[in-house]
Amino acid sequence: MSCIILSFKEIIVKILVLEPYYGGSHKNFLDALQESLPIDFVLLSLPARKWKWRMRLAAPYFVDKIVALSREAEFDAVFCSSFVDVAALRSLLPPAVGRLPFYTYFHENQFAYPVRQEDERDFHFGLTNLTTVLASDKVAFSTGYNMQTFIRGVEQILRICPDMKLEGVVERIAARSSVLYPGIDFSQIDCAARTQGRSSTPPVIVWNHRWEHDKNPEFFFSTLFELDAQGLDFRLIILGQSFRRKPEIFSVAHDKLRHKMLHYGFVESRDEYARLLATGDLVVSTAEHEFYGISVIEAVRAGCMPLLPRRLSYPELFPAQFLYESGDLSNRLKSFLDDPGKIDKSAAIPLTERFSWSALKEKYSAWFSDFRGDC
Repeated sequence: MSCIILSFKEIIVKILVLEPYYGGSHKNFLDALQESLPIDFVLLSLPARKWKWRMRLAAPYFVDKIVALSREAEFDAVFCSSFVDVAALRSLLPPAVGRLPFYTYFHENQFAYPVRQEDERDFHFGLTNLTTVLASDKVAFSTGYNMQTFIRGVEQILRICPDMKLEGVVERIAARSSVLYPGIDFSQIDCAARTQGRSSTPPVIVWNHRWEHDKNPEFFFSTLFELDAQGLDFRLIILGQSFRRKPEIFSVAHDKLRHKMLHYGFVESRDEYARLLATGDLVVSTAEHEFYGISVIEAVRAGCMPLLPRRLSYPELFPAQFLYESGDLSNRLKSFLDDPGKIDKSAAIPLTERFSWSALKEKYSAWFSDFRGDC
């Protein structure tokens, strides 16, 4: 008897979701995904902390819980984040569950995830990502940059492997991999942008990234120190998640640029965050690491013109007019501060629509749509 291929539109689909790092962008992504697709998602999760322990032990931790759930309901597929060791998980599950289609989403990959010193990198986690891809039926990466750096990392580690060559592994990765941007809910930002009034001068520069070294805040603030010393007029909104240990440059900048600050620090309220973005004119990134760029996209949607390095995921997200070459940030900013009329705050807004859930939900529906009936 031949297999029957059913679209999820023709059946009620139930997908088991495994997220050992349920917080931040991972949580926002899953919450919005569940709201956007006509699929019955059942979530097993752990709080977003101790990511290395999550990667090592999430698979055996979830096994008993999956087995118990599968006694109560029949699932059509399993959807994991890349913090799940899918190869280990499928080997530990009963065959009836292990044979289900496994889908894995990569917000990041451990071959390119930043470390302070490259010799600190634990390639065990990258290899876990590799076996996860090989053990998954379908894989999606958050950007083409994310997928390309993953493949380059696999190629690099296989070159240094002494006597075990995995023939055709890159082709197998490519065959099951897609790029699916994580959708963004713009509703609060759009509301703030409609209602927030803007002053014409001086220009307001926004920073809304994590307060960590991989976002290169030292370069960002040193550039602003230089511009301030030249007497250029601007204001600052400093947002983004901070942690108990943060780069010292933030405290230095708070003192040296206090006279420029409209806001300094993380805000819990999504509405307040959106309001602050909507008061900005320019959003700047100096990142040395970025797999996607949600914070930049949100600021652009709110009406900030982006000024981004020509590297990482940014050339994939925005055209060349919004990118700067290494070492040219100060000159680009100075040109806008000298003549604020050059700041086109609406030019990039239409470019953000393709990152909205309304634009992406059909692509996710298609990705999840190849469930098989009984054979």
